[in-house]
Amino acid sequence: MKKNRFNGVVIFLSAFVLFNSACAQNPPTGKAYVQEEALVQNTTVLLNNSDFTVPMQNLNTAKIASVHFTNQYATGFDSLLNKYTKVDAINGNLYNRPKNINDLSADLKWYNTIIVQLSNTDVNNPQIIDFITQTQKLKTVIVALFGSGDSFNKLNSVTAPIIWSQRVTPVSAYFSAQAIFGGVAITQKLTSTFTPRYAANMGFLTTKTRLQYTVPEDAGVNSINLIAIDDIAREAVSEHATPGCVVLVAKDGKVIFNKAYGDHTYDDQLPDKITDIFDVASLTKVTATTMEVMKLYDEGKIGLDSTIGDYIPGVRNSNKNDITVRELMEHQAGLVPDIPTYEKLKPSDHSIDSSAAYPTKVSDNYFLRKNYFKDVMWQDILKSPLRTRGQYVYSDVSMVLMKEIVETITSTPLNDYVLNQFYLPLGMKTAGFLPLYRFPASQIVPTEQDAVFRHTLLDGYTEDQTAALMGNVSGNAGIFASANDLGILYQMLLNRGAYGGVQYIKPQTVDLFTAKQSAVSRRGLGFDRWDPLEDHHYPSKLASPQTYGHTGYTGTCVWVDPKYNLVYVFLSNRVNPTVGSKLSSLNIRPRIQDAVYQAIQKGL
Repeated sequence: MKKNRFNGVVIFLSAFVLFNSACAQNPPTGKAYVQEEALVQNTTVLLNNSDFTVPMQNLNTAKIASVHFTNQYATGFDSLLNKYTKVDAINGNLYNRPKNINDLSADLKWYNTIIVQLSNTDVNNPQIIDFITQTQKLKTVIVALFGSGDSFNKLNSVTAPIIWSQRVTPVSAYFSAQAIFGGVAITQKLTSTFTPRYAANMGFLTTKTRLQYTVPEDAGVNSINLIAIDDIAREAVSEHATPGCVVLVAKDGKVIFNKAYGDHTYDDQLPDKITDIFDVASLTKVTATTMEVMKLYDEGKIGLDSTIGDYIPGVRNSNKNDITVRELMEHQAGLVPDIPTYEKLKPSDHSIDSSAAYPTKVSDNYFLRKNYFKDVMWQDILKSPLRTRGQYVYSDVSMVLMKEIVETITSTPLNDYVLNQFYLPLGMKTAGFLPLYRFPASQIVPTEQDAVFRHTLLDGYTEDQTAALMGNVSGNAGIFASANDLGILYQMLLNRGAYGGVQYIKPQTVDLFTAKQSAVSRRGLGFDRWDPLEDHHYPSKLASPQTYGHTGYTGTCVWVDPKYNLVYVFLSNRVNPTVGSKLSSLNIRPRIQDAVYQAIQKGL
């Protein structure tokens, strides 16, 4: 019998493997961690921040390197930085002779932001100080200083922001890294005078604007009470409900649990990691399409009671002309659930090679002929019947139509719009369509062994057949993401549209779209919601009536519960190698969600 492996990384800092660091650097856990974090916060000061560089903003244009020399906790520091955006770690010790500090500056040419970690030992190296003073003239520099305040005597020439932590511990490294991005607030000023430049009562205060990464106890939850999640997730893997999965929980704006289980496939060859990228299937409807609709609604560019015909002239002679945006978003337009896909394909419609005649890449060695969507799929949509208008019938076609509407309004492809307007500015490193253009296949969890259409293992290509024939970019499916990225996006929604000091969507718009809107279903606008029928227990037994989110066919879900200030993310590839029903029949997703609620209710 093959041995099951439950590999993973726990974000709640009780297992320091989260930061890929040496076990000798293990931080405290539980309440001891919270106590140490409080000591760190009370002895951490931000200086030279008159330009408000910290917390960092404009992550979409930042190219960041983190340079360390003798900081013993550099690995943990750099790992926390990478929770917020892509940051490359540079070992400054490699630039000792025969290399020198000038080589370091040359190798940082393509970065516009340099984070420099300094210990008391580093401060006594004139070359390092010279490196900082010269670099700050050309680039944004942020210094993270750890150790005694005596170091300030050597830093009078530094004008760049300095985050000084008097304590030198793993927790102080995590805290300072998060402070750079607003994951934690800096609340203290200098209590002593070190030099005229660094005198008592000097310092800048900041507020928390992004997710914090901490232990459950920091959010009033006992770590022990979350062990039930392990049992349920391992049951899912051992019962072959899914080869692997990732769970993330954020409470009160703090990620208190993030763990991976199982492997990419049942072959036990590649363990799941919390940084893995999954095909999130219908989460695309709210993670991409609905996000764009909300932003356009804010800008007055789309109306909920406007019709498809108002935006797309091609539908005006069809039965789709007077369907409203509201009906599409509530799945009450009377549309069929889906249109025929691979069943209609002819041999002449596709080729194994890319060419001007076959430009649309569906998967490896599968290219669709030019204008196939316009000539075949769009015509099927226009000709499809409307049998249930006014009733709730979940339809992928509704979001295909919404994609056509928003792209017509913005003159921008959906994939480009959400990447540039949401994902990159938010610091979401992996989220987006077409992941193989940006990431290796080894970081993408294989979705399905397609035996009926593409006849290949789908790894980086969407499982959804409609989206696949649209070049893997559709309003109903096609998004890939890691759990952390989804945690960021849905924390922004829980914050009523704000994140990182930026208001992405107006609060009243978030309230409108996520509240119950339909008179005939539980739905909001785009969003699925809590089901009032008690025997349905949807999305879980203990979820509050305020809960909104969505599920995905590949075995995914995201649920936001404002009552508990909670974001819950579950990602899996339950369709690998082929679709099965065990994830649903075993109630894996709702049971894990209930385990989270139970842990919250038990408290400490």
